[in-house]
Amino acid sequence: MSAVPDRLAAWGQQLVETHDRLRDELDRLLDGLDETSGLTPDLRTHCVAFCGAVGRHHTSEDRTAFPALAAQYPELQDTLDGLARDHHVVAGILQSIEAVLTGSDDLDRARSEIDGLAAILESHFRWEERAIVAALDGLTDSGVDAEALFGRDV
Repeated sequence: MSAVPDRLAAWGQQLVETHDRLRDELDRLLDGLDETSGLTPDLRTHCVAFCGAVGRHHTSEDRTAFPALAAQYPELQDTLDGLARDHHVVAGILQSIEAVLTGSDDLDRARSEIDGLAAILESHFRWEERAIVAALDGLTDSGVDAEALFGRDV
């Protein structure tokens, strides 16, 4: 029997599933933007909820997943630093989206900001999945859970 519990062997898959949930929610958000002529209260709420989920996900990775990976796989440090820099870029876009949602009714500007977010997130998610899924699957720190690693309750 392996010294690593089965649950830990699936952390890489948990990351992919978290990204897939965020991708699905982003697709629903973009569909909502396509189906409206204005920033309705429901659409604003959906945007705020989605942006909050992305922020929690990246904060959890920065605080828990990346340090755990760096401790076990120091050769990943440059990659983890790059991923963390992406998180800062995304955080800036999330702030821009929040400013649009709270300060205007400009649907075109909101759509532009969210389209930019979608492009950056997809690139970031793909890079992250290529770069760290295998390392996550080998992570041996048993003191972590999906909420701490990825900002979600599994």
